[in-house]
Amino acid sequence: MSYFPWLTILVVLPIFAGSLIFFLPHRGNKIVRWYTISICLLEFLLMTYAFCYHFQLEDPLIQLKEDYKWIDIFDFHWRLGIDGLSLGSILLTGFITTLATLAAWPVTRNSRLFYFLMLAMYSGQIGLFSSRDLLLFFIMWELELIPVYLLLSMWGGKRRLYSATKFILYTAGGSIFFLIGVLGMGLYGYGSNELGLDLERLINQSYPATLEILLYFGFLIAYAVKLPIIPLHTWLPDTHGEAHYSTCMLLAGILLKMGAYGLIRINMELLPHAHYLFSPWLVIIGAIQIIYAASTSLGQRNFKKRIAYSSISHMGFIIIGIGSITNIGLNGAILQILSHGFIGATLFFLAGTASDRMRLVYLEELGGISIPMPKIFTMFSSFSMASLALPGMSGFVAELVVFFGLITSPKFLLMPKMLITFVMAIGMILTPIYLLSMLRQMFYGYKLFNVPNANFVDSGPRELFILICIFLPVIGIGIYPDFVLSLSIDRVEALVSNYYPK
Repeated sequence: MSYFPWLTILVVLPIFAGSLIFFLPHRGNKIVRWYTISICLLEFLLMTYAFCYHFQLEDPLIQLKEDYKWIDIFDFHWRLGIDGLSLGSILLTGFITTLATLAAWPVTRNSRLFYFLMLAMYSGQIGLFSSRDLLLFFIMWELELIPVYLLLSMWGGKRRLYSATKFILYTAGGSIFFLIGVLGMGLYGYGSNELGLDLERLINQSYPATLEILLYFGFLIAYAVKLPIIPLHTWLPDTHGEAHYSTCMLLAGILLKMGAYGLIRINMELLPHAHYLFSPWLVIIGAIQIIYAASTSLGQRNFKKRIAYSSISHMGFIIIGIGSITNIGLNGAILQILSHGFIGATLFFLAGTASDRMRLVYLEELGGISIPMPKIFTMFSSFSMASLALPGMSGFVAELVVFFGLITSPKFLLMPKMLITFVMAIGMILTPIYLLSMLRQMFYGYKLFNVPNANFVDSGPRELFILICIFLPVIGIGIYPDFVLSLSIDRVEALVSNYYPK
């Protein structure tokens, strides 16, 4: 057992090192860029080292625990710890953030602030995935909003202020319910004189049925905004349509996954009775969302928004996996979290680089780009295939495992299962339709050769490096999913066993 504060260092390092950016000498952007990328790499290497040598996969309990008194007057602790559920998300955060900082090299306006905000976001995300105290979880959840709001409102398209304001209104509105839930849990657990928000204690806490349902619903609203669950999803297409593509990578790759993580970590672990009642509704909403977002995506003219709706559609699989309450389904949801983290981030990166070169985002204006930009065309096609669940890529495995989880669930009767599976299958048929039609409109045909002032440069070595780095895990998970499932499988078994007493 190592008593070295690994997790505290992982949480504090990016934001602390990021605040030193403002003291770097003013010699253009080169120093800032290299400094930021080296901080991200250092953090990622520290993370992998700590998890390789100090984390036992067989142990389903919380590891690398830390507990320091923080604010004594109401017994608030800095509690960190990780288990199989958070391990994959933390590694995904490190990987995607490092590549997103590399993707942000073209940013020259206020680049110091830009990189500082990216590093601050990094800290908030790792703090969220590793916190073991409900109030700390909430603080990290909120810490995330400020950098994202600034990144959206300062760098991006013409309507960026509108989309940033919409984002902050939605998420702050959801967070009110979150805070009420946190305070309700803390006050109920301890009586009125002090808050007890240690997650270890709250797991064994039981509530009156009505209170538990109310708490569950409050948390669910907060996650429904983040994850987006329809009808609270409308900030996402606007935001992704306007934001700079490196911000989009962080939004699609990590921010959406925070909602799914909270749903598993708080609603499933701490409120099992309410989750057992609500899970059929989750499955129904997930199925509706897959169909709804896929068919809405088909009607989008802006190809960034089309990818954004495909993102919402893929989140439906995560919701179904969480609602199925089986080992297989929950493992499938975690696999889909990681798989979509890779695929979604890359699709937005590709869409951003392509639209930067052509200065066009509407599909009817595009066509025939595959001849001047063969590399972008190849990678765009490959990641679209991964997104539409081509066998041998991670999307296929994740969606298949969620299917099996739903079919084997003892909670649902045969007819509802068949109905939901049928609806999911329709969603999986719609996915190739909108993705392939987008590829056809963008890359085939002869339309764009007479466009003035567009610079058709193919992707350079930096961009290819980012794409290949993400392509390897997508293929790797698709061929050998146990590589990822082995992280979470024992923890998931311990969690689901609470629902079906022996």
